[in-house]
Amino acid sequence: MKRNLIILLVVAVTVSAMIYTAATRTHVRTDSASVKTGALPLIDVQGLAAPAFTLNTLDGKPVSLNSLRGKAVLLNFWATWCGPCKEEMPWIVELQKKYKDQGLEVVGVAFDDTSNDKIADFAAKMKVNYTVLKGSDEVADNYGGVDGLPITFFIGRDGRIVEKSMGMVDKQDMEASIVKALAQGSSATDTNAAPAISKISPGIEGKK
Repeated sequence: MKRNLIILLVVAVTVSAMIYTAATRTHVRTDSASVKTGALPLIDVQGLAAPAFTLNTLDGKPVSLNSLRGKAVLLNFWATWCGPCKEEMPWIVELQKKYKDQGLEVVGVAFDDTSNDKIADFAAKMKVNYTVLKGSDEVADNYGGVDGLPITFFIGRDGRIVEKSMGMVDKQDMEASIVKALAQGSSATDTNAAPAISKISPGIEGKK
Protein backbone atom coordinates (compact mmCIF):
# COMPACT_ATOMS: atom_id res chain seq x y z
CA MET A 1 0.00 0.00 0.00
CA LYS A 2 2.79 2.40 0.98
CA ARG A 3 4.67 1.52 -2.19
CA ASN A 4 1.64 2.34 -4.38
CA LEU A 5 1.19 5.65 -2.58
CA ILE A 6 4.84 6.57 -3.13
CA ILE A 7 4.56 5.72 -6.84
CA LEU A 8 1.44 7.88 -7.17
CA LEU A 9 3.18 10.78 -5.43
CA VAL A 10 6.21 10.49 -7.75
CA VAL A 11 3.96 10.48 -10.82
CA ALA A 12 2.03 13.51 -9.55
CA VAL A 13 5.22 15.48 -8.90
CA THR A 14 6.61 14.58 -12.34
CA VAL A 15 3.44 15.67 -14.14
CA SER A 16 3.33 18.93 -12.16
CA ALA A 17 6.93 19.67 -13.09
CA MET A 18 6.20 19.08 -16.78
CA ILE A 19 3.19 21.42 -16.68
CA TYR A 20 5.21 24.11 -14.91
CA THR A 21 8.05 23.88 -17.43
CA ALA A 22 5.65 24.23 -20.37
CA ALA A 23 3.93 27.19 -18.75
CA THR A 24 7.18 29.08 -18.15
CA ARG A 25 8.34 28.61 -21.75
CA THR A 26 5.18 29.92 -23.43
CA HIS A 27 3.12 32.98 -22.53
CA VAL A 28 -0.51 32.45 -23.52
CA ARG A 29 -2.20 35.52 -24.97
CA THR A 30 -4.45 37.21 -22.42
CA ASP A 31 -4.40 40.71 -23.89
CA SER A 32 -7.36 42.23 -25.68
CA ALA A 33 -5.98 41.91 -29.21
CA SER A 34 -8.26 40.04 -31.56
CA VAL A 35 -5.94 37.54 -33.22
CA LYS A 36 -7.57 34.93 -35.38
CA THR A 37 -6.60 31.31 -34.82
CA GLY A 38 -5.34 29.97 -38.13
CA ALA A 39 -5.55 26.54 -39.63
CA LEU A 40 -2.07 25.35 -38.75
CA PRO A 41 -1.45 24.92 -35.02
CA LEU A 42 0.07 21.45 -35.23
CA ILE A 43 1.05 20.20 -38.68
CA ASP A 44 4.67 20.03 -39.74
CA VAL A 45 5.54 23.20 -41.66
CA GLN A 46 9.12 22.25 -42.44
CA GLY A 47 9.79 22.74 -46.15
CA LEU A 48 6.76 24.95 -46.79
CA ALA A 49 7.18 28.40 -48.32
CA ALA A 50 6.93 31.09 -45.66
CA PRO A 51 3.80 33.19 -46.37
CA ALA A 52 4.67 36.56 -47.87
CA PHE A 53 3.80 39.71 -45.93
CA THR A 54 4.53 43.41 -45.73
CA LEU A 55 4.48 45.08 -42.31
CA ASN A 56 5.58 48.47 -41.06
CA THR A 57 8.51 49.19 -38.79
CA LEU A 58 7.78 51.13 -35.61
CA ASP A 59 8.55 54.37 -37.48
CA GLY A 60 6.22 53.53 -40.36
CA LYS A 61 8.55 52.11 -43.02
CA PRO A 62 7.20 49.08 -44.93
CA VAL A 63 9.28 45.90 -44.94
CA SER A 64 8.37 42.82 -47.00
CA LEU A 65 9.52 39.27 -46.36
CA ASN A 66 10.18 38.87 -50.09
CA SER A 67 12.77 41.66 -49.93
CA LEU A 68 14.86 39.40 -47.67
CA ARG A 69 15.01 36.48 -50.13
CA GLY A 70 18.59 35.25 -50.34
CA LYS A 71 19.10 35.73 -46.59
CA ALA A 72 18.32 33.35 -43.76
CA VAL A 73 15.52 34.84 -41.65
CA LEU A 74 14.78 34.31 -37.98
CA LEU A 75 11.15 35.44 -37.74
CA ASN A 76 10.23 35.92 -34.08
CA PHE A 77 6.68 36.68 -32.94
CA TRP A 78 6.79 38.36 -29.53
CA ALA A 79 5.22 41.00 -27.27
CA THR A 80 6.36 43.37 -24.54
CA TRP A 81 4.11 41.62 -21.99
CA CYS A 82 5.56 38.17 -22.75
CA GLY A 83 8.01 36.94 -20.08
CA PRO A 84 9.61 34.12 -22.13
CA CYS A 85 10.03 36.55 -25.06
CA LYS A 86 12.01 38.89 -22.85
CA GLU A 87 14.14 36.03 -21.58
CA GLU A 88 15.20 34.83 -25.03
CA MET A 89 15.74 38.31 -26.54
CA PRO A 90 19.38 38.67 -25.39
CA TRP A 91 20.20 35.39 -27.16
CA ILE A 92 18.57 36.64 -30.37
CA VAL A 93 20.54 39.90 -30.12
CA GLU A 94 23.78 37.96 -29.64
CA LEU A 95 23.09 35.56 -32.50
CA GLN A 96 22.10 38.38 -34.87
CA LYS A 97 25.46 39.99 -34.16
CA LYS A 98 27.31 36.70 -34.63
CA TYR A 99 25.67 35.61 -37.91
CA LYS A 100 24.63 38.88 -39.59
CA ASP A 101 27.71 38.98 -41.82
CA GLN A 102 26.97 35.41 -42.89
CA GLY A 103 23.52 36.40 -44.17
CA LEU A 104 21.22 36.19 -41.14
CA GLU A 105 18.37 38.70 -40.87
CA VAL A 106 16.39 38.71 -37.63
CA VAL A 107 12.88 40.14 -37.83
CA GLY A 108 10.87 40.60 -34.66
CA VAL A 109 7.11 40.99 -35.10
CA ALA A 110 5.49 42.62 -32.07
CA PHE A 111 1.91 41.63 -31.22
CA ASP A 112 1.01 44.42 -28.81
CA ASP A 113 -1.99 46.68 -28.27
CA THR A 114 0.32 49.36 -26.91
CA SER A 115 1.76 52.28 -28.90
CA ASN A 116 4.71 51.96 -31.24
CA ASP A 117 6.67 54.38 -29.04
CA LYS A 118 6.30 52.09 -26.03
CA ILE A 119 7.35 49.07 -28.07
CA ALA A 120 10.37 51.04 -29.33
CA ASP A 121 11.30 52.04 -25.78
CA PHE A 122 11.08 48.40 -24.69
CA ALA A 123 13.22 47.28 -27.64
CA ALA A 124 15.82 49.94 -26.83
CA LYS A 125 16.02 48.79 -23.20
CA MET A 126 16.56 45.24 -24.45
CA LYS A 127 19.30 46.53 -26.80
CA VAL A 128 17.54 45.03 -29.82
CA ASN A 129 19.82 45.20 -32.88
CA TYR A 130 17.37 43.87 -35.47
CA THR A 131 14.28 44.97 -37.36
CA VAL A 132 11.07 45.23 -35.33
CA LEU A 133 7.73 45.27 -37.14
CA LYS A 134 4.19 45.80 -35.84
CA GLY A 135 2.17 42.60 -36.21
CA SER A 136 -1.29 42.25 -37.71
CA ASP A 137 -4.17 39.81 -37.41
CA GLU A 138 -3.70 38.83 -41.05
CA VAL A 139 -0.06 37.81 -40.57
CA ALA A 140 -0.93 35.95 -37.38
CA ASP A 141 -3.66 34.04 -39.21
CA ASN A 142 -1.45 33.26 -42.20
CA TYR A 143 1.21 31.79 -39.92
CA GLY A 144 -1.19 29.51 -38.09
CA GLY A 145 -2.46 31.75 -35.32
CA VAL A 146 -0.80 33.41 -32.35
CA ASP A 147 -2.43 32.12 -29.17
CA GLY A 148 0.84 31.87 -27.25
CA LEU A 149 4.20 33.62 -27.50
CA PRO A 150 6.98 33.50 -28.44
CA ILE A 151 6.77 31.70 -31.78
CA THR A 152 9.85 31.52 -33.99
CA PHE A 153 10.20 30.53 -37.63
CA PHE A 154 13.61 29.83 -39.13
CA ILE A 155 13.47 30.49 -42.87
CA GLY A 156 16.13 29.43 -45.37
CA ARG A 157 17.65 31.62 -48.07
CA ASP A 158 15.21 30.01 -50.52
CA GLY A 159 12.18 31.22 -48.57
CA ARG A 160 11.26 27.81 -47.16
CA ILE A 161 10.65 27.16 -43.46
CA VAL A 162 13.45 25.16 -41.88
CA GLU A 163 12.10 24.99 -38.33
CA LYS A 164 9.21 26.29 -36.24
CA SER A 165 9.53 26.66 -32.48
CA MET A 166 6.66 27.21 -30.08
CA GLY A 167 7.64 28.83 -26.80
CA MET A 168 11.05 29.93 -25.61
CA VAL A 169 13.90 28.35 -27.55
CA ASP A 170 17.13 27.25 -25.87
CA LYS A 171 20.07 29.28 -27.14
CA GLN A 172 21.86 26.15 -28.38
CA ASP A 173 18.79 24.96 -30.31
CA MET A 174 18.20 28.44 -31.70
CA GLU A 175 21.76 28.63 -33.01
CA ALA A 176 21.51 25.17 -34.57
CA SER A 177 18.34 26.21 -36.42
CA ILE A 178 20.04 29.40 -37.64
CA VAL A 179 22.91 27.36 -39.06
CA LYS A 180 20.39 25.14 -40.88
CA ALA A 181 18.60 28.18 -42.31
CA LEU A 182 21.87 29.69 -43.51
CA ALA A 183 22.71 26.44 -45.31
CA GLN A 184 19.34 26.10 -47.06
CA GLY A 185 19.20 27.81 -50.47
CA SER A 186 22.39 29.28 -51.85
CA SER A 187 20.93 32.49 -53.32
CA ALA A 188 17.77 34.45 -54.03
CA THR A 189 17.86 33.09 -57.59
CA ASP A 190 18.12 29.47 -56.54
CA THR A 191 16.13 27.39 -59.02
CA ASN A 192 14.63 25.49 -56.10
CA ALA A 193 13.44 28.64 -54.36
CA ALA A 194 10.03 28.43 -52.77
CA PRO A 195 7.05 30.00 -54.57
CA ALA A 196 5.37 32.89 -52.78
CA ILE A 197 2.18 31.87 -50.97
CA SER A 198 -0.22 33.96 -48.93
CA LYS A 199 -1.21 31.47 -46.25
CA ILE A 200 -0.18 28.14 -44.78
CA SER A 201 -3.20 25.95 -45.48
CA PRO A 202 -4.56 23.04 -43.44
CA GLY A 203 -3.69 19.49 -44.38
CA ILE A 204 -0.41 20.35 -46.12
CA GLU A 205 2.54 18.31 -44.99
CA GLY A 206 6.08 19.63 -44.93
CA LYS A 207 8.47 18.75 -47.72
CA LYS A 208 10.41 15.62 -46.86
